[in-house]
Amino acid sequence: MPLVTSTEMFKKAYEGGYAIGAFNVNNMEIIQGITEAAKECNSPVILQVSKGARAYANRTYLVKLVEAAEIETGLPIVLHLDHGDSFETCKSCIDDGFTSVMIDASSKPFEENIAITKQVVDYAHAHGVVVEAELGTLAGVEDEVSVSAEDSSYTRPEDVQEFVQRTGCDSLAIAIGTSHGAYKFKPGTKPQLRFDILEEVQKRLPGFPIVLHGSSSVPQEYVKMVNENGGHMPDAIGVPEDQLRQAAKLAVCKINIDSDLRLAMTGTIRRHFNEHPGDFDPRQYLKPARANIKELVKHKIVDVLGSDNKI
Repeated sequence: MPLVTSTEMFKKAYEGGYAIGAFNVNNMEIIQGITEAAKECNSPVILQVSKGARAYANRTYLVKLVEAAEIETGLPIVLHLDHGDSFETCKSCIDDGFTSVMIDASSKPFEENIAITKQVVDYAHAHGVVVEAELGTLAGVEDEVSVSAEDSSYTRPEDVQEFVQRTGCDSLAIAIGTSHGAYKFKPGTKPQLRFDILEEVQKRLPGFPIVLHGSSSVPQEYVKMVNENGGHMPDAIGVPEDQLRQAAKLAVCKINIDSDLRLAMTGTIRRHFNEHPGDFDPRQYLKPARANIKELVKHKIVDVLGSDNKI
């Protein structure tokens, strides 16, 4: 099965009240862990690549690794650009074989966001590629995305219909209280997603797929693993998984997960070197790291997203 777009995935997810996991990838082991989990769970999956990941791993290598995963698993896989910051970046990914791109012009004024998004949509649709856009800005730091809490803003439901109609985008990322990165909410706080905004957006865009960025849950077992093996992560909690499950039952068809994967990999590698300080074989520490990524993704698919057995 060749790489696919998210169109049919999102249609089924919307109707079925579940979401597709969009997992950020940077290297072979992360791709293997994610897709092995999806294969065992019989789940569709989105592998997404940031601009920083393309620079780190080389644009050709990442595309070929994803293509290899598709050959090995036979899964319906979407190759998606996460947070494309310009028409040029989106065009490059489309030309490289991506089946989905995100243009993130959410920091621009409304009319400029529309103009940039429409330019990407026109090129993408002419090449059979779908486009995710964004309204509202999430706080936090992830690769090139850095927004202070003061500069973040919730999505205005009254803007979404005009934005979608004028741009022709295929899905829309909205800001309802999630945050990029691992350092989301301080312990003792009670994170609460703005479901009133989500429900109002759903009323204004019936049947239209909505996306949540910054949706990692910061698993405490991996934070503990990092800190017990020489790391210094401050206490933080992520987005409660029960709220993500609730979002998936509404209009949210795509939930982005990145920081959890990084924690699983980093914590495992730190523990390995603490237990085996003389080891210098990358296979010995990357193998358990890949295994923990796989278990984390299986948990997300089955217990949070509800996308298991949906192929």
